[in-house]
Amino acid sequence: MAIEKRDWYDTPLFYDIIFDADTKKEVDFLEEAFARYARVKRRGGAPRRVLEPACGSGRLVQEMAGRGWLAAGFDAGQAMLDFAKQRCSELSPMPMLWLDRMESFRVPIRGRFDLAHCLVSTFKYLLTEEDAQGCLSRVAAALKPGGLFVLGVHLSDYDSETYDHERWEERRGGVHVVSNTRVWAPDRQRRIEPVRNRLRVTQRGETRVQETQWDFRTYDAAQLKRTLRLAAPELDVVACFDFMYDFSEPRPFDDSYSDVLLILRKEED
Repeated sequence: MAIEKRDWYDTPLFYDIIFDADTKKEVDFLEEAFARYARVKRRGGAPRRVLEPACGSGRLVQEMAGRGWLAAGFDAGQAMLDFAKQRCSELSPMPMLWLDRMESFRVPIRGRFDLAHCLVSTFKYLLTEEDAQGCLSRVAAALKPGGLFVLGVHLSDYDSETYDHERWEERRGGVHVVSNTRVWAPDRQRRIEPVRNRLRVTQRGETRVQETQWDFRTYDAAQLKRTLRLAAPELDVVACFDFMYDFSEPRPFDDSYSDVLLILRKEED
């Protein structure tokens, strides 16, 4: 079968089908993290405000808004943004969604946020230290004192000489999507690890395969700590977990495991 070279962010439905299975679990975690660790002063019964850089298909924006948060998000992909706006179109109030980039975004509304989040290694798309620090400093500036930034990053194993492979599949209606992602050994000097995703999509009795390739920026725990310290010293690490989203199993912020989920809190006034 021929493999079509195509950016999976240009096919938001298939991307959404693959990741949507974890939406409720992720938002449950975000809300519980906020309840446990945030120190934001609340005035009256005003709704909480949440920002999602690189919001993709809008699945978390929609879920947060449906739970009463005033949600906002942006993405660099027009197809993703259009899909997100469509899936959120019946919400009231409608979430604020706009086209922007993580390293240079500007929030088009006044006021700051109680919570921001960037999960599942999206942060690693920022390939330079300048861009990574730009993102972190902008998120910190957008948060209220005592607000949280929940950041998920897959740490790199610089001793690895092989590749990691992850496969999962999901269905929605008449669409069956199988995702295979391969991450090659990191290049310590260049701070790059090559990634390839193949989506096998079966729809209306026909099957096709599309492939996306990109590079991630690499981090070990020390490198991520340094970037955080330089970009946003006002963000303190108050807790650390992994991608199991289990509050009963806090983790150290070190290289003893790969999927780091940081709870960062902005200093209070």
